[in-house]
Amino acid sequence: MTMQATIVQAVNDALHTEMERDDRVVVFGEDVAESGGVFRATDELLEEFGSDRVVDTPLSEIAIVGGAAGMAMYGYRPVAEIQFSGFLPPAFDQLVTNASRIRWRTRGELSAPMVVRMPYGAGVRALEHHSESLEGAYGHIPGLKVAVPSTPADTKGLLTAAIRDPDPVLFMEPKRIYRSIRDEVPEGEHEVPLGEAAVRREGSELTVVAWGAMMPATLEAVEQSGVDAEVIDLRTISPMDAETIVESVKKTGRCCVVHEGPRTLGVGSEIIARINDEALMYLEAPVERVTGFDTPVPLLSMEDFYFPHPPRIVEGIERALSV
Repeated sequence: MTMQATIVQAVNDALHTEMERDDRVVVFGEDVAESGGVFRATDELLEEFGSDRVVDTPLSEIAIVGGAAGMAMYGYRPVAEIQFSGFLPPAFDQLVTNASRIRWRTRGELSAPMVVRMPYGAGVRALEHHSESLEGAYGHIPGLKVAVPSTPADTKGLLTAAIRDPDPVLFMEPKRIYRSIRDEVPEGEHEVPLGEAAVRREGSELTVVAWGAMMPATLEAVEQSGVDAEVIDLRTISPMDAETIVESVKKTGRCCVVHEGPRTLGVGSEIIARINDEALMYLEAPVERVTGFDTPVPLLSMEDFYFPHPPRIVEGIERALSV
């Protein structure tokens, strides 16, 4: 059985299903209980599961992530919400020094099975601290998994896998497409493995790699271009499914990587490095990148010049095919 749902509804459904299945799962963060979250992703959870398991916290990201780490080590399965991704840096120490390293530090005696959820990315005319795309920075941290869904079904499946994972997972939700996509989502338990990319479209002329809010824009650009492109949705930044990308590039001989975050040291750089390591002799042209810029996300209407829209992606596809 399936139901029609948006990405934000899929988040809510995954939380509801896992809280019902496992009473160790607790949800907390700023305004997640009484208000149901700023995007209503935790709506009605308080009424269903009570104030012991759905908790409004003070405005302190350090306390939210640090508390989640401690609860996880104690045996709970906390799902902590950071209201916007730009507010996570104050808790970087708790996430990196405590949660992500605890299995290594204790030689496997302890782990931190926790999820930090947060809306991220540009496209909603918000300030820069509400619009950043820093998955590349967090993907560099050993011991931390980073997942970015692009469809409602994957949102539910990946979040379920994240809650069940024995280690910390940063779950980055592309708020630009929170409600702009509605699709079939399996009812009941649904899990999508972390670390496995998805081929959204098969093709033979070119490989295009994207994730999150870039996926709808990329699929639209491919249709506009008329190119027989294979489109890969990375889904998990870390661990990265380089094998699926490499095998596709070996077939097509060309590649274009699309991401919203800044160009320098972005995830696209790592993807290109993996391709050069494992498929260099199959390439017929240099790998192209269509990315955000090395600046903070600009305000209001200037976002339109920052965000990789389909016309820019089409240009990248054409460059990859022009050599």
